[in-house]
Amino acid sequence: MENGQLPGTCFVVENSPRIPEKLNRLEELAYNLWYSWDRSARTLFARMHPRLWELVGSNPIRFLRRVDEYRLNEAAEDQAFLSAYYRVLSSYDTYHNELLRKPHKLPSGNMVAYFCAEFGFHESFPIYSGGLGILAGDHCKAASDIGLPFVGVGLLYRQGYFTQNIDRSGRQIALNYDSDVDELPVHAALDADGNDIKVTVMVGPRPVQVKVWWSRVGNVKIYLMDTELPENHPDDREITHRLYGGDRRIRIEQEIILGVGGTRALEKLGIKPTVWHINEGHAAFMILERVRTLVQRSGFDFGTAIEAVAANTVFTTHTPVPAGHDHFPRDMVAHYFGAMCPELHLPLEHLLNLGNDPGEGHSEFNMTALAVRGSRFQNGVSRIHRDVSAQICAGFWPAIPTHENPLAYVTNAIHVPTFLAREWGDLFDRFIGGEWRGRLSDRSFWKGVHEIPDHLYWSVRQSLKSQMLHAVRERVAAQYQRNLGDDAHMERLLKYADMHEPNVLTIGFARRFATYKRADLLFSDLNWLRQILLDPERPVLFIFAGKAHPADVPGQAMIRRIHDVAAMPEFQDKILLLENYDMGLARRMVAGVDVWLNTPTYPLEASGTSGMKAGVNGTINLSVLDGWWGEGYDGNNGWAIRPAPNDLDEAQRNWEDARTLYEIIQDQVVPLYYDRSKFGYSPGWVAKSKSSMVSILTHFNTGRMLDEYLDHFYVPAVGQGHRYMEGQGMLAKTIAQWKEKVRARWNGVKIRRVDAPQKRIKFGSSMQIEVAVDLQGLSQTDVCVELLLNRSINRSGVPVLPPFQFQCRGPVEPGSSEHLFGLELQPGLCGQLDYRIRVYPYHENLTHGFELGLMTWL
Repeated sequence: MENGQLPGTCFVVENSPRIPEKLNRLEELAYNLWYSWDRSARTLFARMHPRLWELVGSNPIRFLRRVDEYRLNEAAEDQAFLSAYYRVLSSYDTYHNELLRKPHKLPSGNMVAYFCAEFGFHESFPIYSGGLGILAGDHCKAASDIGLPFVGVGLLYRQGYFTQNIDRSGRQIALNYDSDVDELPVHAALDADGNDIKVTVMVGPRPVQVKVWWSRVGNVKIYLMDTELPENHPDDREITHRLYGGDRRIRIEQEIILGVGGTRALEKLGIKPTVWHINEGHAAFMILERVRTLVQRSGFDFGTAIEAVAANTVFTTHTPVPAGHDHFPRDMVAHYFGAMCPELHLPLEHLLNLGNDPGEGHSEFNMTALAVRGSRFQNGVSRIHRDVSAQICAGFWPAIPTHENPLAYVTNAIHVPTFLAREWGDLFDRFIGGEWRGRLSDRSFWKGVHEIPDHLYWSVRQSLKSQMLHAVRERVAAQYQRNLGDDAHMERLLKYADMHEPNVLTIGFARRFATYKRADLLFSDLNWLRQILLDPERPVLFIFAGKAHPADVPGQAMIRRIHDVAAMPEFQDKILLLENYDMGLARRMVAGVDVWLNTPTYPLEASGTSGMKAGVNGTINLSVLDGWWGEGYDGNNGWAIRPAPNDLDEAQRNWEDARTLYEIIQDQVVPLYYDRSKFGYSPGWVAKSKSSMVSILTHFNTGRMLDEYLDHFYVPAVGQGHRYMEGQGMLAKTIAQWKEKVRARWNGVKIRRVDAPQKRIKFGSSMQIEVAVDLQGLSQTDVCVELLLNRSINRSGVPVLPPFQFQCRGPVEPGSSEHLFGLELQPGLCGQLDYRIRVYPYHENLTHGFELGLMTWL
């Protein structure tokens, strides 16, 4: 018994209302996740029964199953409702009309398959936990926007990420609830006879049946794997039950179902991707399944097969620390994949070596290592993260300078229609024209935002802030009443969360509570914080929200720390901690707070996207210069905390960053916000807000992001994939054999200087340089010899000019393995110059010139 109630179970009595003929497309709208970014579609359902819409978690399918039939009939006779309904259908049909789409860059007949362990489209479809899933969802939405041939592949979880309660003591309580599949926007995939499509995957010693579901996301589909079937062993039904649930056994089994099962599902569906995108290492077992297929059906040897597979595989890493990459004990991987080795024509030891992290040796099987070895296109998710990841992955290309190794980057972005408040869209329609939706990356066009009258711009900002504070008050009230607080004290807590007069500077911090994100950095010096918050003329309200992983004890301690500080008498009305942060609350907060705070430990923020969502809504960022903000900050569009030097210890770095944070808030943020004109707002604040909106919206949108994936990864991968597979994989076989030959002989390759180095030449003249390279039986066309030129004062190590290539002049003497290479160097620069000479393997059909990771320097 709890709270005086008897324990028991519950059931739902569904109305199954008959939808009137006039509204016969409501169900079509409910089953297409287009509603997740079309506010008018969601509003259509809400206006029929606002309270029910709230109670069903903004889930249109659940709504239609519970709404009284009389409300549907009333709506069908309400001319205002019908007008709104027809407008939504017009937008829906226009969006899905392929004749109205602009051509995309992917060559005809090709398709991208995008594998990810989680997808975040909307809070009503809880198969995501945080940033990775929401980014994946936005990627799918961007593909839909341009009609890209694209499918997503993931897992159908009954339990998404947990529901969070915070008790009276500040302890996080994780609650897990099962979703009813009948109330999710999914359909069973069916074969031509109307039977469920299922695939079989060996998970250890047992065959596991995997049912395939599909969900429509605008113009694209995602396919979701499900093992919760009666014919499966009880343990196997649990594999896809909970997102990131269970121990390492469940984790590796989920990744097998995702990678192996997902690949088999696409084949059974008749879908033949020509680009395979692994979004984080969870899906990397897909590589083994695709190799197995080529070995078994096309007769490829393993080396040829992995070259063919890697040629059109893209791998995106999101993790900025080595410990964050998934890894499993080698004996565990042997247990699950030992039976596949004969089908791969590969000894078990060789298979296990595919997961060796060069930096960690043979201790465990690393999924990132498998993904890197099985792909030829790899990227991080911001410029800073690229450099961090290049260091982490340097062991895969040990002789290559990290700034030249194959790992590239595409900075993450957000799907603007999902996160831009509708009020902004209405204002843009009025002042800069309805074409803004198709010109998100046109910076010159968006300069028109600066012409919007300040008072109207500020009015929208205040309206969104009021809506946000209303949501905050409701959430705090529910939280406080559940914890048996009294109403009088609750009103005191909400003193500054005044939705009727939203004139208090409000700063938001909402994201996953992980220690590196330093949510508690603000509390480093409470006396200094008191100086900032206790000014009655210039009050400041902080709002915190976020979840810590149930196994993250330090993250949960951070939540308790915020709770404890917020409970201090002097801070109780100035610091609010909200529970159960989700996409719905996120949309309110990013659009409603005045400042978006982000204080990660540099350089551990891979990208981050919440600040982008805030920025496009005119919220101003105050962030450490890490992740995306390292590219986004331009000096006028927010505030930057320049990271403390890396050579300081952790405590010193935290204090240095905290001091900068306090100084920026006290000396810049607060004075600017309260520097109000006679019209009640700060012109300087509005100007900075507009700069934030324009600079962030025009670059950090998924249209730009997807364009970069197409240009640098998808289109090249299509070309490489076709070339490597032509003629029964002839080029893949050639490259595999060439690499084997080069690796076997490279240790003996040596380079020496033949000529006497010159110390000085006149500007505009040239000098001859000759080197002898012992090729160890390799052909002169198997190598490239280069000179890198740099200024002596350049400490970056990055050459100031492109490399100068030597030409082969033949053997040093007849029969010698040494060959002479010469260069006539004309620098085109003056001053003191440094140069280095190197030789590395070369083949014109490599995807990346340095993919072997071999290089010899003079």
